Amino acid sequence: MRLTDKVALVTGASRGIGQAIALALAREGADVALNCSTSVKAAEEVAQEIKKLGQRAMVVQADVADKAAVDEMVKKVVAEFGRIDILVNNAGMSVVGASSELEEERWRRGIDVMLTGVFFCSQAAGKEMIKRRSGKIINIASVNGIGAFPERACYGSAKAGVIQLTRTLGCEWAKYNINVNAIAPGYIKTRLVTYLLAKGAYDEKELANRTPAGRLGECEEVADATVFLASEESKYIVGQTIVVDGGWSAYMYLESWLEKSDL
Repeated sequence: MRLTDKVALVTGASRGIGQAIALALAREGADVALNCSTSVKAAEEVAQEIKKLGQRAMVVQADVADKAAVDEMVKKVVAEFGRIDILVNNAGMSVVGASSELEEERWRRGIDVMLTGVFFCSQAAGKEMIKRRSGKIINIASVNGIGAFPERACYGSAKAGVIQLTRTLGCEWAKYNINVNAIAPGYIKTRLVTYLLAKGAYDEKELANRTPAGRLGECEEVADATVFLASEESKYIVGQTIVVDGGWSAYMYLESWLEKSDL
């Protein structure tokens, strides 16, 4: 196992991508602290699954946008497990709406959770890692931080900020043997996306056809990339963003062009 005796803290770990990441890290031998803001029961269920795998687990409730709460969370994890070797900044939220009508409260809350929260968690855990001169920080960004999506001004801005923050912290902390990198998922079949597909907000066939891989991604595929970045196999990777989107962001062709013989 690649992460034997390592301690990981995963934010937003009660469901979806965060849950998949927490379980994948545990399968590779890591003990895992699971952060959630409100879904304590769901996080406790994930913790029980981790314990069944033979690893230690704890649930720490905290709003990542609250610096004092984040500092206290890190103290609790260090007190319980002795250290933090791996931090996965996964906590996020959906902010969708026409930019001309987006309320200040929603904008500020989105930026606070998805960008400021990543900084607060990285800062608090990073101080512990600097003391030990070792650590891995993996930030979950998004293809929305690379390309523009209408009505995603807040979400896209926050995720673009995460990508730049990853570069900055990666370059700043590499001298302490701390690797800071990010993952930018594309359309992944989380519970929210599955709900939106069922509701008709998204057309799965259309999304699949637009994706070179021909399908939506699975949470476990984001988790696989996270395990790689958390392992020693990635020790010379610094400040980078790995895109896990089935080729979505690389693809710039239109299927209709295939019908035009002069192109």
